[in-house]
Amino acid sequence: MIFTNLNASSWSNVGQPKEKGLFDFDFITWMAWTWPTASFFIFIALCISVMYFWEKKVPGGSPRKGILGLDTTRGDRLFVSLLGSAFIHLAWLGLVGSLLWIATIICVAYFVLVFKYV
Repeated sequence: MIFTNLNASSWSNVGQPKEKGLFDFDFITWMAWTWPTASFFIFIALCISVMYFWEKKVPGGSPRKGILGLDTTRGDRLFVSLLGSAFIHLAWLGLVGSLLWIATIICVAYFVLVFKYV
């Protein structure tokens, strides 16, 4: 188990200072950083980095007209796929529950379809 102790395991511990861990930074304490949250932001940073190097290797973004009837570039397709994936996950949470692995698999398929046909 990753977490050996809970910082707010009872009401008497709420509001008490906790011991700083390896990934506790003062400038990001406003957000509940968990491994899924961190991996989400790392994935988005990785996508943007890959798109940057892809643009440096093959400039122009290769715009094309897809099923939407709009000229879209790689960046447009990345944005549409990330935004759609967020909506898929939110809908999954609202309709099914917290088993998000299936929603993630659906989002990967959606990502492939967007990059292929949009």
